[in-house]
Amino acid sequence: MMSEYSNVTVENHIAVLEIDHAPANALSSHVIQELRDEVKKLGEQDDVHAIIITGKGRFFVAGADIKEFIPAMGNDENGLNMAKAGQALCDEIEALRKPVIAAVNGPALGGGLEIALGCHVRLASEKAILGLPELNLGLIPAFGGTQRLARLTNEAVALDLILSGRHITAAEAKDLHIVQYVVPGEELLDKAKEVAASYVSAHSNTSISRAIKAVQEGLATTLEEGLKVEREMFAELFLTEDAKEGVTAFSEKRAAEFKHK
Repeated sequence: MMSEYSNVTVENHIAVLEIDHAPANALSSHVIQELRDEVKKLGEQDDVHAIIITGKGRFFVAGADIKEFIPAMGNDENGLNMAKAGQALCDEIEALRKPVIAAVNGPALGGGLEIALGCHVRLASEKAILGLPELNLGLIPAFGGTQRLARLTNEAVALDLILSGRHITAAEAKDLHIVQYVVPGEELLDKAKEVAASYVSAHSNTSISRAIKAVQEGLATTLEEGLKVEREMFAELFLTEDAKEGVTAFSEKRAAEFKHK
């Protein structure tokens, strides 16, 4: 089945998922479902070791498709279903056990920023703007923004951005630790691929997946429980071919040849 709202390319085990819903890549219900399907498929592809999510054209994602909101108002079940769909997409992204990188090429507002927050790492073009302006519509962020932004930064930063509804520059987003890299727009995708390659080209998928799991599950619980997860992931790796190869290669002063097993 042809993808209507996205484009996917895979090169050197790195997939680029480009959101393509002109003119502003707004998140209609159909776009959300297609993106969720594509993310799930890429997560299941053994030849894909990392995923970059970006937008086509001038926008990353300008937000939800407000045209769908107007006929839905007055029914809380409609609101609940919209929130569930958006959260399911961001949850699907975050739950992948391979690196997912947001390459924010332009405005990432509302649901657009929430998709980026669901990614493991974020890069932004120098000219990108980011924000959660839902309060301007009498609403709140509902694709995970109230939760992930506070966890990524802190309560005060999250409430300042949410309650003001203001847009911030990529530079400010980096200062707030929302994005990790800011680069000129024409260099963004190449830099994202470079970052992705630094994660996966010389490392085993078995250790990458467990590193992601240890960090994410640890953040969702107490330090004591998080340390337990870390121990379990470390112990599991002792049973893998790649850990044996990595340790042996280090002792023999040669590059490891991982088989992702």
